[in-house]
Amino acid sequence: MEDHSLLRHQVDWETVRGKAFTEARGARKAADTYGAIRSALRSLGDGHSVFWEPDQATEVQGTSAVSLDGLEGRPLKGGVGYLSLPRVQGAQAVYDQYVRRGRQAVARAGGAEACGWVVDLRPQTGGTMWPTLAVVGPILGDGEVGAFVDADGNRSVWSIEHGSPYTDGRPEGWADGRPFTGSAPPVAVLTGRKTASAGEAVAVAFRGRSDTRSFGEQTSGVPTGNEPYRLSDGAVLLLTKVKDADRTGRAYDAPIPPDEEIVKDPRPVAADRDEVLEAAQDWLLRQTACRRP
Repeated sequence: MEDHSLLRHQVDWETVRGKAFTEARGARKAADTYGAIRSALRSLGDGHSVFWEPDQATEVQGTSAVSLDGLEGRPLKGGVGYLSLPRVQGAQAVYDQYVRRGRQAVARAGGAEACGWVVDLRPQTGGTMWPTLAVVGPILGDGEVGAFVDADGNRSVWSIEHGSPYTDGRPEGWADGRPFTGSAPPVAVLTGRKTASAGEAVAVAFRGRSDTRSFGEQTSGVPTGNEPYRLSDGAVLLLTKVKDADRTGRAYDAPIPPDEEIVKDPRPVAADRDEVLEAAQDWLLRQTACRRP
């Protein structure tokens, strides 16, 4: 934690260490230290670092099958494509399935023929960002789309090349994503209070992109990146090491407000309406690419 935490320069490590050793006094096995570890993580104040006991780590990281409900692509009126992207977490096979299904959803929604896109990140509550970027890569367009920034200002750049994500020029593991030819389509990004972590990273990747506007509510407030550290007994420390930065260099470490705030109408008469999606569609249909003669 002292070597790698995002907020390491703001922490009184002597106090944190002293408290941790006091809480762990008398420990006879690794599990006896869990309370002290959790307490130390809370003292970092980043709101994102977490601790998994061995059984939980195995369940989360070893999952070979997961529901991909909510991963959806469909055409909307006026030639607009709609893409809904839920969270994804698990083993590599899960990520591969997510990317395959997601790219099929992009094709169903219109692919390169769509005049514009709605990218719905409201169900993207965390997990891993790279499979999601592998799906939206052709919509984002090739080039630098963001970065991780650590406590010392060191940057690790995210980019899209041939429709797939790269970190500092290294591929994240998927074949080309059939990039769209021609000009970049306008994009409406939907966010909500459950859009978190990986979902916020994808939202950040769209920040600073031309012909792009966000709608909905502010995000959860953890636009930061975690690194797993496996402990001796199989427990895992997920330590927040970096914050997200957009393509303009602006870094984020708090809830990200949308360009256009829209709160759900609580009245029963509006129960079946999606005002956020409606506003996004209206904006897209006013853009040059989607305007009909």
